[in-house]
Amino acid sequence: MTKTVAIWSAAFALSTIAAIATAQHRFRYHDETETQPLRLQAATVDPGTSLTEISESQNSLKVSANGIPDHLVGRFPNRGNPHGISQQNVSLKIPANPKSARTVTPLELGWNFGVSLNGVVFDPLAAEFWHGDPNSGWSYNALGGAVTLGLDENFAHVQPNGKYHYHGIPTGLIELLDYAPNRHSPLIGYAADGFPIYAMTGVVDGNVQQMTSSYRLKAGNRPGGDEPDGKHDGTFNEDYAYVAGSGTLDECNGAFTVSPEYPSGTYAYFLTENYPVIPRCFAGKPDTSFRFGRG
Repeated sequence: MTKTVAIWSAAFALSTIAAIATAQHRFRYHDETETQPLRLQAATVDPGTSLTEISESQNSLKVSANGIPDHLVGRFPNRGNPHGISQQNVSLKIPANPKSARTVTPLELGWNFGVSLNGVVFDPLAAEFWHGDPNSGWSYNALGGAVTLGLDENFAHVQPNGKYHYHGIPTGLIELLDYAPNRHSPLIGYAADGFPIYAMTGVVDGNVQQMTSSYRLKAGNRPGGDEPDGKHDGTFNEDYAYVAGSGTLDECNGAFTVSPEYPSGTYAYFLTENYPVIPRCFAGKPDTSFRFGRG
């Protein structure tokens, strides 16, 4: 019995060490500290047939899709992204009557922020960290250019499982939806908490406005030492801070707006030209169907 326990304990110890080693090498090592221009892949490729169905029930909207966009995409694989687009089993539930919570819920790695009308998800966070350490306190901004991700002109790329997803403004989609800066944005999609997602323009107090982020680059330099050095230039998400009132939107890139879909008005999220582009927190409670990883 003792020998059996000893053998099991040794095996358990080895498996634990292996698990730790695997976890330590799960993320790519990076030491880049400066932003770089994005080199976007031209969207010239037809990705195939896009299938999306949005059905309504009493308390929710259900989105079923194959994850293939209805617009042209970049070439995948490419030098910055070794993965090809493949069909997905997208099955999401959106609260039909969203309500704001007392406190916001930060977007975490392993969660989609929302889903577009074409069934492609908004997943702005990148699994790229300073020295490959998710506990370092420094996560790379996917649109900062320091880490090459092989994004296309829709500011999207592909995960290892073939999931095509948006990290920024889905240019091809908003063109198909006939976006124009002199009127309220068309509906782009829904967030995981049920509130609608629009692009850069909304109607506030009866007037069309450019909806602007309230995030600003921090002043000065990063700490250095065991942490990255250099200026707060947008390489990392942590280079930014929310400054209330500095833009038209709140900390979740949201505001009250009156739109064709919501003539009585609604709280809504907006994609912005400047950071964070796609919101990084929820005003309401996100549905767990939008969680796809352990985080």
